[in-house]
Amino acid sequence: MPLLRQRRFPRARGSVGAARQFAVETLLEWRCHDRHEDIRLCVSELATNAVLHGVPPGRDFLLALTVADASVRIEVRDSGGGVPVVGAGALEECDGRGLLLVQALADDFDVTPRNPGKSVWAVFKTAAPGARPAGVGERQR
Repeated sequence: MPLLRQRRFPRARGSVGAARQFAVETLLEWRCHDRHEDIRLCVSELATNAVLHGVPPGRDFLLALTVADASVRIEVRDSGGGVPVVGAGALEECDGRGLLLVQALADDFDVTPRNPGKSVWAVFKTAAPGARPAGVGERQR
């Protein structure tokens, strides 16, 4: 049976760190020990985009995490207009590469229009909950 947990965050820069922490704590509670850094980085990128570009003033965004079939799905929903586009970002610019990172790290990634707004999601193939990545928790000989 799939596991689902979601939380709303206000349109504030501090929400990015809170969303990242929520994701990591949820995965640890569910005993999902695989791909934490990839998932954590992608949650950070998607939450940042929601705060900077997607959430209208006075509104919030939703972060949902789902674990099913040896995969973790993260989804950030906002009520803002527009559709995010994966771009390379110019070399001299400090931004514009977040979705490129998400696309590179995730096993699947897309944007789904909603009324209102959109849902930006990514899926990561993982070990089954409770399994530890090779070398983690093993005694040294």
